[in-house]
Amino acid sequence: MSEILFHYYRVNPTTWFYLASLLSIAVFFKFNRALSIRNVDLAGLILFAPGLLAVEYGGFKANIDAQQLGYVWLFVVTGLFIIRMLCDSLMVRRPMLEPNLNSGGLIFLGISLLVFLLANVLTTRPERDDLAAATTAARLETGDAEVNADQLARLGPGYPLLFLLPHISTQRVFSSEAVSSAGEKTKEPLPRVVHETTARAMAIISQLLIVSGMIFVGWRHFENTRLGIAAAVLYLLLPYTAMMTGRVDHALPGALIVWAIGAYRRPVIAGGLIGLAIGIIYYPVFLLPLWCSFYWERGVRRFATGVAAALAALVIGLWFTSPTIAIFAGQLRQMFGWIFPSSVSLEGFWAFPSYDPVFRLPVLAGFLVMMATMAIWPSPKHLGTLMSCSAAILLGSQFWKAHNGGLFLAWFLPILLLVIFRPNLENRVALKALDTDWFIRRRKQRRSIDAG
Repeated sequence: MSEILFHYYRVNPTTWFYLASLLSIAVFFKFNRALSIRNVDLAGLILFAPGLLAVEYGGFKANIDAQQLGYVWLFVVTGLFIIRMLCDSLMVRRPMLEPNLNSGGLIFLGISLLVFLLANVLTTRPERDDLAAATTAARLETGDAEVNADQLARLGPGYPLLFLLPHISTQRVFSSEAVSSAGEKTKEPLPRVVHETTARAMAIISQLLIVSGMIFVGWRHFENTRLGIAAAVLYLLLPYTAMMTGRVDHALPGALIVWAIGAYRRPVIAGGLIGLAIGIIYYPVFLLPLWCSFYWERGVRRFATGVAAALAALVIGLWFTSPTIAIFAGQLRQMFGWIFPSSVSLEGFWAFPSYDPVFRLPVLAGFLVMMATMAIWPSPKHLGTLMSCSAAILLGSQFWKAHNGGLFLAWFLPILLLVIFRPNLENRVALKALDTDWFIRRRKQRRSIDAG
């Protein structure tokens, strides 16, 4: 960016936290209703940033105490938002609390933020620790016998081809020397520059899909485009977005889930998008009971067909990219998370010696109970409860996620913001919003033709 803007220097994440927090308060804080739930939500969103900064600082300085504090901070804020999402369906009266800036100002601010964030993705080179997962994934792709068994658990569940892409850390509290594409040699099947370019392109597309999806939901389902624009602008303002703009494993699942919400009236498309999210990062699989219960009265077969078709397409892609049956089996196991909780390689909160990993198992059990409860209650579900319960499940998955759980905010952040801004959606139930199944419509058409 310094080649385009004279003496431009990228803003440090800590400085951006202060500036973005003040700007968010100026645009979205309701000064005439200081005790409104909107203001509490805004304060909670801002409070994610100190935890992220503490984890980043502790990781660079090898300060375990700072990292622990950061993870605990993130878990506390995440837990508060789970309670907020569980209580969202009880908030029947939802007054229209629009932002303090008009639509033109929001659009200008959103476009400006998006241009700078995406420019950071284009101009950032991956650093040494950003390439670690991609290097390991490349060795797994080649069938390296020394790492194929151990590193499979370390990478965590997800689509194996996604791990080939390096992480693009657009903002860091501290920066080390970047690795050039002509640097150290690895066993990657493709040149590193191709992987870096693919990662940048996918990160940019994912962020554009998140922003456009939020605006689409506001226009199509909220019947208020300004609310969708406001939610998208607040997403772009948050310090987390500035720090993790280039992380494909963060942004891509969030984009798929947002557009699944946008396409909820087309169960096949919504199911296909949820299926892609499951195949890419595994954890959205816990959304299936909730979404099936939403479509249970109408559309569940079409939704299940979309999920199955998307997963089948991803499996076929693995088959054609795997050189041997053994590698294909290992990649399939990684994609569907076929790893026992006791044999998972832990990173992040549960890897600290202060916390016994055995306590992760009751946390997982509690999460499964919450997931099952949401599939049953409330009934019937409308679009508002579908969004809030989906956000709660994705929030809950952060507590027991073995690999840096608590940092993957983009999985739930777009839906969380849409829930915060949403109007009353009690009439958006599957029985009213969806057409009858295709086969039922076909039979009715034939009967009407025969009767005519």
